[in-house]
Amino acid sequence: MEIVLVILAFLFLLVGLLGTVFPILPGPPLSYIGLLLLQLSGYGNFSSTFLWIWAAITVVVTVVDYLLPPWIAQRFGGSRSAAIGSLLGLVAGIFLFPPWGLIIGPFLGALAGELYYDREDKAKAFKVAFGAFLAFILGTGAKLIVSSMMIYYAVKVMF
Repeated sequence: MEIVLVILAFLFLLVGLLGTVFPILPGPPLSYIGLLLLQLSGYGNFSSTFLWIWAAITVVVTVVDYLLPPWIAQRFGGSRSAAIGSLLGLVAGIFLFPPWGLIIGPFLGALAGELYYDREDKAKAFKVAFGAFLAFILGTGAKLIVSSMMIYYAVKVMF
């Protein structure tokens, strides 16, 4: 049973890493489940403090990832249409232009959304689109670092 839990743990860790760039998967929470499965297997000699800290980090990164795009879009002067366009651009980009659609989709979606909202101010639309792109990069970067660190600790404890 321990081997099955170890295999499941590393599957969750790897799928969690994929989830950092594919928004349909909750990356850090899946990676954290991998750490918990490794702990349950008996091979993960993590302290309870370690697990609580990583639980808190997982929650913070996940919440920030959802709050960052609208906050940055608002800071860059964006409308709700830009935020919705950014999300739709991200989803469309995943399916239409993988893997580059993940990067360019939010930018083009926010640009289209802001132009839909205010067709007159094209400079503002580009500024808001850049903000959406920046939010995506920051959120994805944070999730990638967190999930990668969890994999690092899992590999470290195994070997």
